[in-house]
Amino acid sequence: MKQPENQSRKYEALFNDIDQGRIKVPQFQREFVWTKEQTARLIDSIIKGYPVGTFILWKTRERLRHFRNLGNVELPEPPAGDSVQYVLDGQQRITSLYAVRKGLILTKEGKEIDYKDICINLEMDPEQDEETVFPSPPEGAASISVHELLDGDIAALAAKYPDNLNRISQCQHLLTGYDFSTIAIDEYPIDVACDVFTRINTGGKELTLFEIMVAKTYDAESEFDLSREYDELIESETDEKDLSSAGFQTIPSVTVLQCIAAQIAEEITRKDILKLSKSDVIKEWKTVKTGIFTAVDYLRTHVSVRVSRMLPYNSLLVPLSFFFIRNGFQPPSPAQDRWLKQFIFWASLSNRYTSSVETKMATDLKKIQHIVDGEAPDYSGEELKLDLEDLMWTKFRVGDAFCKAILCLLAQQHPKSFLTNADITLDNSWLKSSASRNYHHFFPRAYLKKRGFTADEANALLNITLVDDFLNKNVIRAKAPADYIATFAEKNSQLGVALHSHLIGDTVAFGIESNDYRRFLRARSEWVLQKVDEILRGEG
Repeated sequence: MKQPENQSRKYEALFNDIDQGRIKVPQFQREFVWTKEQTARLIDSIIKGYPVGTFILWKTRERLRHFRNLGNVELPEPPAGDSVQYVLDGQQRITSLYAVRKGLILTKEGKEIDYKDICINLEMDPEQDEETVFPSPPEGAASISVHELLDGDIAALAAKYPDNLNRISQCQHLLTGYDFSTIAIDEYPIDVACDVFTRINTGGKELTLFEIMVAKTYDAESEFDLSREYDELIESETDEKDLSSAGFQTIPSVTVLQCIAAQIAEEITRKDILKLSKSDVIKEWKTVKTGIFTAVDYLRTHVSVRVSRMLPYNSLLVPLSFFFIRNGFQPPSPAQDRWLKQFIFWASLSNRYTSSVETKMATDLKKIQHIVDGEAPDYSGEELKLDLEDLMWTKFRVGDAFCKAILCLLAQQHPKSFLTNADITLDNSWLKSSASRNYHHFFPRAYLKKRGFTADEANALLNITLVDDFLNKNVIRAKAPADYIATFAEKNSQLGVALHSHLIGDTVAFGIESNDYRRFLRARSEWVLQKVDEILRGEG
């Protein structure tokens, strides 16, 4: 990379570049927030010859998403083929100076702010007085708008301000002759330029990978804006399909980037994502979007991941969308369906994506390609074997991938209400914490506490059933299972069917009638383990 280049620029030269579209403010910068008082103080500092900081500009042929307009002025697009200089540091200052130079009218919080009002008090000496520039004309004193001073010719000013021409000439010379310090970093890679931005803006937050890619892939000609496309993917403002309508509105932007990278490069590391070309991302976006929708449909209908909060890992959308794209968006064959489920549960129950997701994904995409090709993926050396005793006492944690995988297995059984035998409805808003309405401890925790069980023992994963009827909790409360199940049995002649849908069998064999918690956990764990083994063998 080239060393930063120090330059001095005059007022006119700096703002001619803005007028011609050669200097732009990238959209990852915050919006213009300075007040007129701050702008007036900046102009005053320039007139006094004080240092006002350095503008750091990134010179590149990349075309980033940027602010297209400023107030009532429409800024031109940069000339085709020319380099653009994006402001990395000094955005508030350079925008303030431009607003004054052009006499802009900006709207903030519903109020119009006219920068033509910023004035110089002509009765004060900039070399002697503390402040000579004010956000509005001072009362009872001769003054001139800074915009008029910079924009008017000397003859017109002499006719209008004959008694103050010397002061006007002095201030005009001080402003137009000021040497603004700039540092240009030339053709740095976008991730390095963004790192520079983050380091010099110590008060701001680090740019995310998504913010960088939004800037990099923005295309004015085709009107492609990755940020807008992602928002539409999550929740469309039109009648188009979106993830919210499928209950998958919590899918993060980084997962979408990984889906794009998997399709284009078959690698999803940060480095590989940053290497993606704008043209490839734009070209593949609709394909990737369709792949994500198809993967979500499969998860909902074949794996019973009804909502995104039940998805063990968001990253699972990457190999699944990859599969459906490579499979031509065709439904999986029976064998492919078994292998996909095997992969999903293998990855989830092994906590595979808890760390090093990027490096593991390359291997996993090869497994998925085998499935596309009609071949069983190879798990040699990566086999997963679950222990019954460990499963019995696994603690329920709502955000844990292993727990979510078991909950998905329970959801696959189409659990029914103990009271009405109606199918359970799962909702993202009910799945945020272990106390949410969809989660019910079959042996109530308050009941187990009275029986001497610890909080962790009572919160065993296999003590969880999926419910959607608040009445269940109202009726159950801290009652013994034998008592509340007997109550439900009186009202629901098909209670055995409902219990079976939760992988709970005969009430005697499962220790329900005797209120035997350990027996219940062991019996249910054995049944769950049987189901898991079938899936991991590619038979489920």
